[in-house]
Amino acid sequence: MQYWLLKSEPFKYSYDDLVRDKRTYWDGVRNYQARNNLRAMKKGDKALYYHSNEGKEVIGVVTIVKEAYPDPTAKEGDWSVVDVAPDKKLKRTVTLAEIKQTASLQEMALIKQSRLSVMPVTAKDFKEIIKIGNS
Repeated sequence: MQYWLLKSEPFKYSYDDLVRDKRTYWDGVRNYQARNNLRAMKKGDKALYYHSNEGKEVIGVVTIVKEAYPDPTAKEGDWSVVDVAPDKKLKRTVTLAEIKQTASLQEMALIKQSRLSVMPVTAKDFKEIIKIGNS
């Protein structure tokens, strides 16, 4: 199993929206590195759901339920989506500020490549954020 982080602006599509919908495709990715990360995802992988811009916090966990296929919203280009379903909301959010202050999380792509919307997360970092969010 691999671990990931997916960013979404909560005013566009929040974790609560995903819980309501029960499943969605992760569309609109127009960065080649992020697209390649989507294509590397496997069914059953887990991802941290991160609210960007507003909040700047990990709010929950999702499961990849369908592997990459062509993005139906793309008018041109070779873009992909994956389907995700909610797994569980954290007891409390884990803010970007907290992540930056946690010594063991300093190598996270969220800190090193902050503009990337879809990124890998190590198993160690994934478990640490879950631990913080459920404390």
